[in-house]
Formats: sequence, structure tokens, C-alpha cells
Amino acid sequence: MIIRGYTNSDGRAVRDLLTRAFGQPDEADLVQALRETGDMALELVAESRKKILGHVALSRLQAPKGWLALAPLCADPKQQGKGIGSVLCQMALDYANAPVVVLGDRHYYSRFGFVFEQTGALTSPFPVEHTGLYLPEGTQPPSEQTLNYAEPFMS
Repeated sequence: MIIRGYTNSDGRAVRDLLTRAFGQPDEADLVQALRETGDMALELVAESRKKILGHVALSRLQAPKGWLALAPLCADPKQQGKGIGSVLCQMALDYANAPVVVLGDRHYYSRFGFVFEQTGALTSPFPVEHTGLYLPEGTQPPSEQTLNYAEPFMS
């Protein structure tokens, strides 16, 4: 398996993967909209034998400036539990070198350094109790911050 950057030729395969992984097309539509609005900061895919097995996206928040959102992250349903999502998540965080927020399962994302308990200083349009915050090494926890996601998240 290799991890590499998304290319336009991956579009159909990534859309199919996202739809199968989430059981509906909403996440695929979100990723497409983030690309179209220029809010996508990074997309990585996991590939084996020319088949896309996983995908992760980092998009720019409108505020705080320089912060990113990790969403979505998925692995092929037939390949889940094999560490594909973990590798993609860790590589995306290594790339980010910025605060990253995620809306998701605290048990899963805590292993990558996301903190859910200290997010009380964050105001979000999404449930803050399910919002994790990853801070790169040497970054101080934020004072009160309002999370403004890219417009496609709000549609």
C-alpha cells in the first residue's frame, strides 16, 4: 500500500469510496464542494494495486486563521480494521503543522493526539462535546475561539 496525494484522475474512485464507506453520498458531495470552493488544503489516498482503499481530507477553516478541519476520513468497508485510516490520519496531521479540529469518535481520534476534554474554549456550529482538537507540538491551547468552517460544511 502507498499513501499519495489525490489527483484529479482519482475523482470517480474517491467518490465511490466515500459513498460506500458512509452509506450515502453526502461526504462525497462535501469533498467535491471543498475542492470547487478552493477550501481543500490536502487530500491523501491509500492505494494498493491501483485501487483506492482510503481517503482523508484537510480543509481550511474560515476562522481561526490557519486552522484546519479533518473530514472526512474513510477506508474501504472491506478493508476496515487494517490500519488504513490510522495511517492516513497520522500522515495528514504530520502534514498539517497547524491546529486541526475533527468532529468524531473521541476513542478513535484520541490516539492521534486529539483532545476532547479541553475544547470548552471552542464555540462551534457542531456539537462541541464531539469536537476534538489537535495541537502541533509546542502550540499552546487556545483561549476562546469560534470555529467557522468552510461554507460547504454549512450547506
